[in-house]
Amino acid sequence: MFLSVFEMFKVGIGPSSSHTMGPMVAAARFLDRLRAAPFAVHGVKASLHGSLAFTGVGHATDRATVLGLAGFVPETYDHAKAEAALAVIRDTCRVAPTGLPELVFDPKSDLVFDFGPALPGHANGMILKATDAQGDVILQETYYSVGGGFVLTEAELAAGKDTDQGAPVPYPFKTAAEMLEMAKASGHSIAAMKRANEVSRGGIDSLDKGVARIWQVMDDCIDRGLTFDGVLPGGLGVKRRARNIHDQLMAERGMNLVPPHTINDWMSVYAMAVNEENAAGGQVVTAPTNGAAGVVPAVIRYWLDHVPGAARSRIPEFLLTAAAIGGLVKYNASISGAEAGCQAEVGSASAMAAAGLCAVMGGTPEQVENAAEIALEHHLGMTCDPVKGLVQVPCIERNGLGAIKAVSAASLSLRGDGTHLVPLDACIETMRQTGNDMSEKYKETSLGGLAVNVPNC
Repeated sequence: MFLSVFEMFKVGIGPSSSHTMGPMVAAARFLDRLRAAPFAVHGVKASLHGSLAFTGVGHATDRATVLGLAGFVPETYDHAKAEAALAVIRDTCRVAPTGLPELVFDPKSDLVFDFGPALPGHANGMILKATDAQGDVILQETYYSVGGGFVLTEAELAAGKDTDQGAPVPYPFKTAAEMLEMAKASGHSIAAMKRANEVSRGGIDSLDKGVARIWQVMDDCIDRGLTFDGVLPGGLGVKRRARNIHDQLMAERGMNLVPPHTINDWMSVYAMAVNEENAAGGQVVTAPTNGAAGVVPAVIRYWLDHVPGAARSRIPEFLLTAAAIGGLVKYNASISGAEAGCQAEVGSASAMAAAGLCAVMGGTPEQVENAAEIALEHHLGMTCDPVKGLVQVPCIERNGLGAIKAVSAASLSLRGDGTHLVPLDACIETMRQTGNDMSEKYKETSLGGLAVNVPNC
């Protein structure tokens, strides 16, 4: 099993990796099929199913689908160009992707929210169709957005293509137990094994440059979030708070009467800054998802700014360790809130961040595994119930608490020798089972929990 660090950490746009980035990626893949098709395409249609339908408007799924069909992709997304393109599409009922003729597409009639039963493969399903001049369907594909920006066709999902299909890697661990066995046998850290796997596939230069970019985008996102204030879009009237909290914390620096627990506010404000940017549709890094994008960068920033001895040169070690843990969770359970609730998003992110922090603070592989288990265990059962389908309440604050739990988990593990009762593998399996048993109301449908007990306006 191999999931690259660049699959766990993707540069993209908010507010959701599964509901915004995924549909945009799916549309781009469909356009590639149309470019290769031997027949003349006249128009396109789309339908959203399951969670993509129920919370699609709040997650900007409709907007992302339209822009995807117009040729936009998350990696190079430009907000100003997107707004201009949307205005033209609304006026002309046409999309004009590169390499294809103008295609008929009226967002009001050709983009359908299907609130019936979800498609069989996954809670996040969508169907894209191409039509001829008579309006007959000449090409159709079903896509599933399976979390973290990963997209699979119906056939790929059935064939298990969400697992690695590439050449063998030096350390092909697919469970935490195998990971620890390989670490013990080789004498390498988890990050060193992960680095060797990455280099075997993509080379040293691309790895180093790519990891540097991941952190740069994360760091820039924190800084932007600490700069802006105002009200987040979507209609809930949620105010950005990160800037004000940060200003208060800066004003208190050096004061003798600040209580020790204020350090929790620093962790929270870094995470909230990221998730406020995400809620505003800004550029973020999936970590492993957009809804949980604030946890890992917040813990890294906390470590850099507040922990003696921290060094930016060790950020790759942090990210590689975190990616190794995230890969185990995705492979053996899920990172999708629509599939397993928020335990799969913020819970996974907290486990990843705890593992990364433990590693850069000198933890052994056993202590790193313990840190990840502690963090994930104490998110088990967490529901995904966003108010009005927006990635705002409870998502923004939840990232702050996920960061705090991650730091606490890393600290507890470092106080021990790595031996503990519940293995990480058992915790991941428990999370998978809990997700299977969880009511659909609490899995990113906004049909239960806070989503129905808090006024939406």
